[in-house]
Amino acid sequence: METAAIVATHKMFIAFVTVIIAGMVSGKISKFIKLPDVVLFLIAGIIIGPAGLNLIDIHGNAITYQLILTFGSAFILYDGGREIKLSILNNIKITVGLLSTVGVFLSALIMGTIIMYVFHIDFIYALLLGSVIASTDPATLVPVFQKVHIKDNVKQAVISESAFNDAAGAILVFSILTIIHSGTFSLQGNIVNLLIMILGGAAVGIIMGILFSFSIDEKYGIFKEYAPIISILGVVISFTLAEAIHGSGYMATFILGLVCGNKKNFGFFVPEENFSTQTHVRETLSLLMRMSIFILLGTHVDFIALSKYWKLSLVIVLILMFIARPIVVWVCTSLYRKEKWTLNDKLFITWVRETGVIPAALSGMITSMHIPHNDIISSVVFMTILVTLVVQASTTEYMAKKLKLLI
Repeated sequence: METAAIVATHKMFIAFVTVIIAGMVSGKISKFIKLPDVVLFLIAGIIIGPAGLNLIDIHGNAITYQLILTFGSAFILYDGGREIKLSILNNIKITVGLLSTVGVFLSALIMGTIIMYVFHIDFIYALLLGSVIASTDPATLVPVFQKVHIKDNVKQAVISESAFNDAAGAILVFSILTIIHSGTFSLQGNIVNLLIMILGGAAVGIIMGILFSFSIDEKYGIFKEYAPIISILGVVISFTLAEAIHGSGYMATFILGLVCGNKKNFGFFVPEENFSTQTHVRETLSLLMRMSIFILLGTHVDFIALSKYWKLSLVIVLILMFIARPIVVWVCTSLYRKEKWTLNDKLFITWVRETGVIPAALSGMITSMHIPHNDIISSVVFMTILVTLVVQASTTEYMAKKLKLLI
């Protein structure tokens, strides 16, 4: 006789297999039709979800879904942090810092104000939505730039911004959720909480990054043969520890990746064999998490809300792409002129701002929390991801060529 636990386990296995097979098939199709794989993951999620074949019971696997969203987004931020090279970042750090902080807040404020008037909702919920779509996506950009070779400073600026602003965007979203749940707003209190989240998360990330790098060091590390496992363990421990001290788990995992990806700067070295194995495991797990998050997002698409709000959602996306983003880039690249960005550099940075994994994960979390206007939020986020990936990600090489940035 099957118990409830056994039945739930069987359903979880079926859901896992279904998602993976759908992801692999989608990935092959994406290469054939030359569209970003995450677009096909979204479509696959719609097909196998309640709106299509109903192969996945999303309501019966709420805990599993939340686990995938939380761990997946944390691991992808860790992976994004590893892609940043401190040697190049040092030359463009001011611009990247401005884009990742001032840029996120400015984008959220501009879009929040517009969303409030377009959808006629309270500003706090409009700002929440503006914050969700304010960040860009390292999980989409990194694979693109593995194929499109452009100037190092522009490439690192785009990738670094996307990794940093994902963490900043996640922190901003959770700060606003705290205000919504508490029902009160205190400027001093919220600034203090925001600083605790940022600094607490960063401190945990630095400490854990150094400790885990030491543990797999070629000379001193006692766990160097377990380098791939240490990567996964590091993400889970850093996220959990940061959250326990009221810091940002997302900031912690991002900084962890930044430290681990630049461990040579701290005097740590990993044996080549172990490093190679770790890289393969990390890339595989990152792909698996991207696949799972976007497919699960597709299963959650509310077609009733989308049919109701798709036109207004499209308007919001176009304003984000052609008004808010140019303002953000021009402001942030003009505040510190010593880094000497050319007009073509600015135009390219303006264009490459795909929305992806972290906004998708945040949207899923907000929907699961039943926050007011979550139907509007999910509709706008879905449309933003779909349009920016189809239009911008697929034209990155074309824009780089037109702007003479290819090398």
